[in-house]
Amino acid sequence: MTNKNSRISFIFAGFTILFWSTVASAFKLALQQINFIHLLLIAVISSCISIFLIVLFTGKIKELKFLSAKEVFYSAVLGFLNPYLYYLILFKAYSILPAQIAQPLNFTWPVMLVLLSIPLLKQKPGWKGLLALLISFSGVLIISSQGNIRNFRIDQPFGVFLALISSLVWAAFWIFNMMQKTDDIIKLFLNFLFASVYIILTCAFTGNLYVPKNPGSIYAVYIGLFEMGITFVLWLKALQFSESTAKVSNLIYITPFLSLIIIRLVLKENIYTTSVIGLILIVTGILLQRLASVKMNFNKNRLK
Repeated sequence: MTNKNSRISFIFAGFTILFWSTVASAFKLALQQINFIHLLLIAVISSCISIFLIVLFTGKIKELKFLSAKEVFYSAVLGFLNPYLYYLILFKAYSILPAQIAQPLNFTWPVMLVLLSIPLLKQKPGWKGLLALLISFSGVLIISSQGNIRNFRIDQPFGVFLALISSLVWAAFWIFNMMQKTDDIIKLFLNFLFASVYIILTCAFTGNLYVPKNPGSIYAVYIGLFEMGITFVLWLKALQFSESTAKVSNLIYITPFLSLIIIRLVLKENIYTTSVIGLILIVTGILLQRLASVKMNFNKNRLK
């Protein structure tokens, strides 16, 4: 039975990795047709509907009536952080940067998690942890050069700033979400429900409250289903069936490298050597950070 559960876990993890590897390309394809606000509107609502159906068919719908006012309020706050604010910033970053730059920069959120854990969780990374952070941030600088490492300069600094800020927002969300003990699927649904309200209000105030009639909307639905909604549930299932969450979690580091391949094939971007080297340094720093044992549980991370 254990071997069967292990196989199921790796199947769920495999599908998750595959879907998450495609979304950087999907972001760019969508943003060629629609603006980042419309992308968030369609994606969040699509995701909210898909998660609601999961809640409905799994019988968890009845758990909603037992939620306290405090839990609902907490979900409203978390829903503002993610998916609303996180993806609003991330999509804007993707609208500015090539996918091969935005994707690995956004992948730095475990690094940001360590930095935030110092003031919020009173963690002390130690010299090994600090070395790991230095390695990861050196990767950020190399990627930001966009192939101009000899005559170093950061192209599109605002886009780089947004990509890094998005990872900081995700890290903050992860820490606060970890403190809420509500069922994971219920939390996910409430986060997207509140985020749907926030993005609808944003669209109403900015004159974007309509659905564009072009292929960008189809890509946005795909993103809502396979970046935000269903894939989160698949990842949770992968962790639930796994014998060792650490082993399954480590598989996620395949994602950014597979994503670069898909970006090359789908978007036809010429992949810079600096993108590959920088990504290797970022992942190396993250793995070293894990080995340094910073007293932080990374086992249920959602990394892209």
